[in-house]
Amino acid sequence: MDIIKNRITSVLHEETEDLIHYICAISELSYEETEKPNWPLKFYREYVSKNVPVIIRGGARLMPAVQKWSSDYFRTKLSDKSVTVALTPNGYADGLNKSETGVFFVLPEEKEVKFDEFLTILDQKQDNLIAYIQRQNSNLTQDFLEIVDDVGMEIHWASAAFDKKPDAVNFWMGDQRAITSMHKDPYENIYCVIDGYKDFILIPPTDLPFVPTQTYQVKRYENVTTNRYEMVNDDSVTDVKWVAIDPLNPDYDKYPEFKKAHLYKFRLNKGDMLYLPSLWFHHLQQSHKCIAVNYWYDMEFDIKYCYYKMLESIC
Repeated sequence: MDIIKNRITSVLHEETEDLIHYICAISELSYEETEKPNWPLKFYREYVSKNVPVIIRGGARLMPAVQKWSSDYFRTKLSDKSVTVALTPNGYADGLNKSETGVFFVLPEEKEVKFDEFLTILDQKQDNLIAYIQRQNSNLTQDFLEIVDDVGMEIHWASAAFDKKPDAVNFWMGDQRAITSMHKDPYENIYCVIDGYKDFILIPPTDLPFVPTQTYQVKRYENVTTNRYEMVNDDSVTDVKWVAIDPLNPDYDKYPEFKKAHLYKFRLNKGDMLYLPSLWFHHLQQSHKCIAVNYWYDMEFDIKYCYYKMLESIC
């Protein structure tokens, strides 16, 4: 089996080295491209069908939210609204944490607070208490109907290209210390930065053999404060398979194959938009009080998905 795996990964590495979009940087376009009548077709042909990301500078600039959303605006519109906030001592909600008894996949403590209290936590910025609104249940349409018209329920040209509506529209806001650890999603993702910036690291799905994963026991943070926290067992969740390496500080001695992975690093600024294809690994950092929304469109579970799952089972 190891011989077969090594041969497959060797061929895959050789072939992907010849792909032009794995040699160059991520493509960048101006928002004017999205205003052309043939843009949905071009978008699908040039990027979606090839499973290739594209950055659209200024792509979200016309969303009213880009001009309106701020702490002052939210205090006016949402001050007394109850919101679910993820709290962690280290910024990694849904990420790995090492303790004396091992390395665990740890979920955040989720706490209901008023939006005004959430903003105060961000403003005061205390050690070991890192807050992030990051529920991935279409929380914009479920929890923030008061402001959904500022961004819209869909990206119209994307809906035309995918021939479907989004499965979920998510709202993100939090501390600059909040980090989204490396992972992948089974969605076509249109990601929009409304205020601040986001720093991305992307790895293509063809590099799966070079991205180490392990299965971890799941725990959850509880009683997170500035001077203490607990990690408790979460019996409601089975063990999780997760990326074992930190792309910000990779341990090449432990995972030498990771050197073969193609890492693409870039920043999305206020008003920028990213098409992040399904199954691409991604890692995010952000500016303080950064605000973003993203639109998840269900991927096509076609022959490419079958080959990906086969590769995943081998690796």
